[in-house]
Amino acid sequence: MAPLTLHQLDHVPDGLVDISAGHLHELLPGPTLLHLQGKDPRPLFVSVLLHGNEVTGLAAIQRLLKKYRTHPLPRALSIFIGNISAARSDMRRLDGQPDYNRVWPGTDHPDCPEVRLMRQVWETMAERQVFASIDVHNNTGRNPHYACINHLDRRFLNLASLFGRLVVYFLRPAGVQSMAFARLGPAVTLECGRPGQDNGIDHAFDFIDTCLHLAGIPDTAPATHAIDLFHTVAQVKLREGIRCSFHDREADVVFREDLDHLNFTELPAGIVWSEVHTENLPVIAIDEDGNEVSERYFTVEGGKLLLNRMVMPSMLSRDERIIRQDCLGYLMERLNPTSIFSTSDR
Repeated sequence: MAPLTLHQLDHVPDGLVDISAGHLHELLPGPTLLHLQGKDPRPLFVSVLLHGNEVTGLAAIQRLLKKYRTHPLPRALSIFIGNISAARSDMRRLDGQPDYNRVWPGTDHPDCPEVRLMRQVWETMAERQVFASIDVHNNTGRNPHYACINHLDRRFLNLASLFGRLVVYFLRPAGVQSMAFARLGPAVTLECGRPGQDNGIDHAFDFIDTCLHLAGIPDTAPATHAIDLFHTVAQVKLREGIRCSFHDREADVVFREDLDHLNFTELPAGIVWSEVHTENLPVIAIDEDGNEVSERYFTVEGGKLLLNRMVMPSMLSRDERIIRQDCLGYLMERLNPTSIFSTSDR
C-alpha cells in the first residue's frame, strides 16, 4: 500500500464534478485538499467523505462547483475529500483503517499516518485563517437532518441554526473534525440523513452556498424559539464479546426491529430496547468525560434491556457492521437555551 500523503490542488480536476464516490480513486491519488479562490479571501472549509459510504457531502459539493463553474465564488473555498479508498468499497472505513473522523487534532488515537495527515490539513487551514468549517455526514438509521456543535458559543449556534432548528452539542467522541476546527472558528457537523437522498443533498448544498455568501456570523443570541438544543450525554457501545442481532433469536442481545424509530424521541424510563440472553448489561454507556455510566441509563429486568431514565436517543443504527465498528448510538438531554445563551461567550 502506498504511503498516506495529502495532495493539495488549486483547481478543480477535470471530471470531479461528475464522478461517483466509488470511482474517485481513478481521479485522485488519495486524500485531497482543494483550494479555490473567491471574492472574499478567507476560506470556508468543507470536508466530505470522512466516512467512505457517506456520499451526500460529495454530491452537494459537485453541485456547488457546477453552479460556480463560469463565475467567481463569493468566498474562497477549501474542500477536503477524505477516505477515497473506503469510498471505492462503499464502506465507512476499511478493515485496519482508523475512523477518519476520530483522528483529528485532539484525538486520543495513537499516532499513525492518518493522525499526521489530519493535523497537516488542520495546520494548513489555520495558516489560511479559515472563516468557518462544515463537515458533512450521513447516518444509517432514521434521523431528521440536524447540525452538531462542540462549543457553546453564539456564533456556533447561529451558524448551526442556518441548517435547521435541531442542534446537538457534544464533546465525545474525541478527534472529530468539528471539534478540532472549533479551535479556529465556528464549526458545525451536518447530519443529512441516509446517503444519496435528494433532500439531504439539497439541504447540504443550500447550507454551504449560504455560508459562502455570509459576510460574517452574528455574535448575538439567536431567538430561543428558533433552536431545539440537545446535549449528548453518553455514547452507547456494544460490550466486548457480545453478539448482537435484530433477527437471530440466539444472539446475546436481540434489538427491537424498530430501534432506529426511537431516534429524536424523548423516551420515558422503562422503554424496552432489546431481549437479553446474558447476565450482564450487553451495552456500555460512556459519558463525555470518558467514564462508564451504563447503570445510570440502562438496566436488565426479566430478560429485557430497559431505559433507567428519560433521554432522547440519536443515531441509533440497525447496521450491525456500524454498531461493531463505531457504536449503537447516542443519548441526549434537552438544554435550556435561555441559560446557555446568557453564558455563551465563555
